[in-house]
Amino acid sequence: MADTSYMARKSVADIVGSADAEGHSLSKTLGATSITAMGIGAIIGAGIFVLTGTAAAQFAGPGIMLSFVLGGIACAFVGLCYSELAAMLPVCGSSYTYTYATLGEIFAWIIGWDLILEYAMGAATVAVGWSGYVVSLLRNIGLEIPPVMAAAPGTVIKLADGTTTTGIINLPAILIIAILTTLLVLGTKESARLNNVMVAVKLVVVVAFIALGVFFIKPENWHPFIPANTGEFGHFGMSGILRGSAVVFFAFIGFDAVSTAAQEAKKPQRDMPIGILGSLVICTVLYILVAGVLTGLVPYAQLNVPDPIAKGVDAIGLNWFSILIKIGALTGLTTVILVLLYGQSRIFFTMSQDGLLPPLFARVHPRLQTPYLSQILIGTIVAIVAALTPIGVLGEMVSIGTLFAFILVCGAVIYLRRSDSNAMRPFRVPGVPIVPVLGILFCLLLMVGLPLVTWLRLVVWLVIGMVIYLSYGRNHSKLRFPERH
Repeated sequence: MADTSYMARKSVADIVGSADAEGHSLSKTLGATSITAMGIGAIIGAGIFVLTGTAAAQFAGPGIMLSFVLGGIACAFVGLCYSELAAMLPVCGSSYTYTYATLGEIFAWIIGWDLILEYAMGAATVAVGWSGYVVSLLRNIGLEIPPVMAAAPGTVIKLADGTTTTGIINLPAILIIAILTTLLVLGTKESARLNNVMVAVKLVVVVAFIALGVFFIKPENWHPFIPANTGEFGHFGMSGILRGSAVVFFAFIGFDAVSTAAQEAKKPQRDMPIGILGSLVICTVLYILVAGVLTGLVPYAQLNVPDPIAKGVDAIGLNWFSILIKIGALTGLTTVILVLLYGQSRIFFTMSQDGLLPPLFARVHPRLQTPYLSQILIGTIVAIVAALTPIGVLGEMVSIGTLFAFILVCGAVIYLRRSDSNAMRPFRVPGVPIVPVLGILFCLLLMVGLPLVTWLRLVVWLVIGMVIYLSYGRNHSKLRFPERH
């Protein structure tokens, strides 16, 4: 008889057993250094190139440096929890799978639906940033894209003559999403060698910006370091640092990918915490330095743009350096969009295989061997969102969605320690339940820093998801109705 409980969950033994049966037993070849390098490559990306300026200009001023410290601490606790789950459940590494094995199907659906905010909305956010950098780069070589055609409706644009106008549509964002969606449908895969090159380019861009920019800093731009609060929560002052941290949290997204290496670590008990904490410390230091140089080059009030690093290098006044940095940023942002679009289609693929989404999301092209219908639908929606939504709104939605997912991951560790206490754990989070609880509390703290309207958007989004689950997912679930499949 089918299990009719919405709380039905996949057992840890079944998940591990199916992974082993499918040949997912991986060779243990990665040491702490390799995992740390992988983490740096996964973390450095869209956030530092896109949202740093917005957060400094609107919320924290030069104090954005402290916002990065707070975000890094929160990620450290969550990263340790991800590592334990990744070592226990050697599958796709998605928090959707972890939640299915712990809190049950209905929570797995909630987290899968919530991950759309991280992946699809994340891709849209990065595409808006990509648009800002490509417009800036083309301007360097004498080509001008009309500002109103590279900004979302309602976005205020300051023109060269001092007047202002508002955006109509973000065409470059549509273009990059269309190109990358086509590549993914055709089956183009990001090779390990290409990924390594992209990681190197991103690191060179960040380090070069710090190394050269430090000589052009104007210390007066750092005063006041924490601008006085305007009287509204989150607009400068200490609450502004909290709000800024919630926004630039986007810059740390990707560290959870490090946890998927747990099964390939030579000594997971030692290598995983070194890899995760090491990469987070290095990236946090780089972020603080970038934020310090950026706010030292340009008065923070002028950084409310989608391409803050570009504005920083323009302030230096070296055209060749400006072009080099922008090309590097574009390269890094392109791969981030590619990975996010790819990841979204694969989450939908898994949910469809579980019966929670219609079969079309798991339909694979007979020749290309890609989930083409799902990829095209995702690309179309992401392109529309990127074309019509301001980057600030997108960034906050991505942050709150990701923080919500991280809370459930931390909760899953506590739950599994009680429900499956005898399960094999190649890596164990130290100090349970203190460390997972701290992860939950820090994530909640950052979520508190986001405005009420962002919380309301999250609630509306989750309600829409629940309606879809109750009307379709629960009636087609393979776990609850195996006899139908």
